[in-house]
Amino acid sequence: MNASTPTSYQIFISTGEVSGDLQGSLLITSLLRQATKRGYSIQISALGGDRMAAAGATLVGHTSGIGSMGLTEALPFILPTWQVQRRARQVITNHPPDLVILIDYANPNLKLGSYLRRTFPHIPIIYYIAPQVWVWDPIASVKQIIAISDQILSIFPEEFNYIKAHGGNVKWIGHPLVDTLRNAPNRKQARAQLDIEPDEVAVALFPASRHQELRSLLPVMLAAAKQIQMQIPQVRFWIPLSLPTFRRPIEQALLHAGISAQLIEGHTQTLIAAADLAITKSGTVNLEIALLNVPQVVFYKVSSLTFWVVRRLLNFSIPFMSPVNLVEMRSIVPEFSQEQATSDAIAAKAISLLTQPTERQQILEGYTSLRIALGEPGVCDRAANTILDFLPKL
Repeated sequence: MNASTPTSYQIFISTGEVSGDLQGSLLITSLLRQATKRGYSIQISALGGDRMAAAGATLVGHTSGIGSMGLTEALPFILPTWQVQRRARQVITNHPPDLVILIDYANPNLKLGSYLRRTFPHIPIIYYIAPQVWVWDPIASVKQIIAISDQILSIFPEEFNYIKAHGGNVKWIGHPLVDTLRNAPNRKQARAQLDIEPDEVAVALFPASRHQELRSLLPVMLAAAKQIQMQIPQVRFWIPLSLPTFRRPIEQALLHAGISAQLIEGHTQTLIAAADLAITKSGTVNLEIALLNVPQVVFYKVSSLTFWVVRRLLNFSIPFMSPVNLVEMRSIVPEFSQEQATSDAIAAKAISLLTQPTERQQILEGYTSLRIALGEPGVCDRAANTILDFLPKL
């Protein structure tokens, strides 16, 4: 090989849902940058979404819109998930990569990882952002993650401790959102970009990154918004679109609820930075909101059947659901789940946070230690370099 010719590698990444697409895109950017520094040429194929494609991956299956949470909620996505998994196996079998990266996406990635271990035991597998098994403690899942992974890259300190205690080859690198927020606008800049007056009360609503959440969460959120508007008439609402296909159902729900809100596509961090408060589903966005220092009310609901099965038959329970509270296993932001997640409860807490400076300050103080626990900037580059170290020497 000519000395001037870069060493070329093939990498395959598998992830799903909106959050996985975001994290995958950030990692791809760092992989390409760090590979160039090493004199490598890498080609990336992936299961993912539009963000990953824009970052430089060739998609073999689109997975950002087929995620779900719950048992009955997952039924419509069984066939699409199986189809993209079959496609991934075909691509890997026909063109075995030099390395595979799994990002969250618990059940599909555990199955794919097990297949790879059996069929291509020589291919290194890196699990980046492992499923949050350390929260609900199913030892079998932890052992499976450890068994299929050559390296686990942990984003939470508690996660690192848990996996290490069970014998996993794990490294704590910090949370990648720390990197993304370095260039986020401040409150004044964000409000100027969105034409929000300095004294205007702005509330950001984050109802959905999955289709099921439009049905289960959006009506509750809009009913709460209506109550807030009755108490604080000057309030204005904004809703970011996780997926473009969400626009029409959200517009219809707003019309039905009699609520006015501005829908925004592609400026999530700007919206968060401009807001006085966020009302949000549980998810990765909770950490973005916390890192941008905005108080929030978090809630989540699944179908009654799913809730009954996991609570009564599986004896499933978790201490917290919001990642903000999970990082240090303590209550930093208010959260409401299942039967407690009512529009009355959400609206009452939101109004309190908008009108009571002491309550707001308590949340902001909690965010201070959270930032420390999420690590120093440079997370994605640290992850990329650790991953690239596993590439075979050619």
